[in-house]
Formats: sequence, C-alpha cells, structure tokens
Amino acid sequence: MNVTSEQFLADPSAQGPGDAVLERTFTLGDIPGILWTPASASASAPVPLILLGHPPLGLAAMYPRLVDRARHAAAAGFATATIELPGSGDRPRLPDLDRARAELRRTLGAGEPVGAGLVDALVLPLVDRAVPEWQAALDALLALPGIGGPAGYSGGVISIGVRLARTEPRVAAAGLFAGSFVPRTIFEEARQVTVPLHVLLQWDDEGGHRQAGLDLFDAFGSEEKSLHAHMGGHTGVPRYAGAGAVEFFTRHLHRVAP
Repeated sequence: MNVTSEQFLADPSAQGPGDAVLERTFTLGDIPGILWTPASASASAPVPLILLGHPPLGLAAMYPRLVDRARHAAAAGFATATIELPGSGDRPRLPDLDRARAELRRTLGAGEPVGAGLVDALVLPLVDRAVPEWQAALDALLALPGIGGPAGYSGGVISIGVRLARTEPRVAAAGLFAGSFVPRTIFEEARQVTVPLHVLLQWDDEGGHRQAGLDLFDAFGSEEKSLHAHMGGHTGVPRYAGAGAVEFFTRHLHRVAP
C-alpha cells in the first residue's frame, strides 16, 4: 500500500483540531483508494473500519458523497476507506461489462424487460473482480497503526456487499442499499449470510428494484436484519438515514473492536 497524499479536512463547525479528519489517498498495486481517519486515532486506541461501497461511476464523481459519509463516520469514531471499482475511473475498461451496460441502456430505452442473463452479465463479473480487491484492501488497511478490526461494509453495489458478507470473516456487519439488479446466484449466497444487516430501500426506485430488494431481504440468513424503506426515487435517500447506519455500526463494531 502506497500513500500518495494526505491532508486534514477540518470541520468548519468543530471547536479544535481534534475534530478534524485525516484523508489519505493511496494505491494498492494499480488500484486507487482513499482512507479517512479521525485525527484522534492512534496505535494505542485503534478505531474500527468501515469500507464505503459505491456504484461504478468513478471515485472522482462519487467523492462528494463519500467524503460526507466519511465525516459522519469519523465523528462517531470510525475510520472509513474506499477503492476504485474494476473498470471505473482511470482503471482499464472491461469490454464485457461495457457491452452489458450498453445493452442495458438499449433494453431500458426500448421499454423491454431486463432478463436474468443480462443481469448476470452486468453484475457477476464486477462482483468476481471487486470482492478479492476489497479483501486485499482489508489486508493492507487493518495492518495500519490506528485501525482495528473487525470491519463493516456500507453501501455500494449490493451484490458486492452480499459476497463480502458471505465470504469475508473480518466483515462483522453490513449496511446494504437495495437499489441495483441482483443475479439469481446472489439470492442463493444471501441465504448463507449471517452477520447483522442494515438494509436501505427506496420505495419508488426508478429501476423497479423494490420487489427484488424485498425478496433479497427475505432471503438473508442473518438472525439480526432490519429493513429501512423510504419514499422517493433511487437518489432520494433522506440525509437522516445516514445517522441510522452509523448507529448500527456503532452497536456492532465498537462492541467487538479491541
């Protein structure tokens, strides 16, 4: 892991430098990423880590929303980190995924139903590539002074979150956003997920993901899972929903962190 820059992001409403957030950009091989930690974090008092998922729109486009989430998490005593998804930003394009996305645009434009084969082509190659990269990022991040485990995963492509929650033992809790297409095999994987879950669902999602989100929530094998549905479209998640997610991670990660 190579740190390429660092800066303090002071909160204008803060009363002192202890309330600032340290932002570090890094590369992990050829994968760009960003790490945010409370300025007060230290090796003697490590803070839990939350991985911030995001849609495949590129870190530059997602940065304002990611840094806002990171600030809220830091105020609650969490480090947060994210990485660029495969085929996004300045990373090499993935022709198969690009073709699948073009076909999705054509299908939606023509008013045709999105078939299971297209959903698989859109999502599964991304999941297969992204999850090992998130795990490699966990290896590097949890080795840093001031950061402790286990970790949480929050937001982003829900299928990536399901795969991580099922396969990565260091992910102790997950906050998921039910707002994307879900392949059939991910439903089967969901039955094997047992970590606590906090699931957000936009009731009027333009992509028509409501029933898929409800079905996926029902499939999860976790004993503790909660569904938080809000009125509005895909990008209409109310700001206060973030506070509920932070409270969820506070209960589960602060409790188990060293």
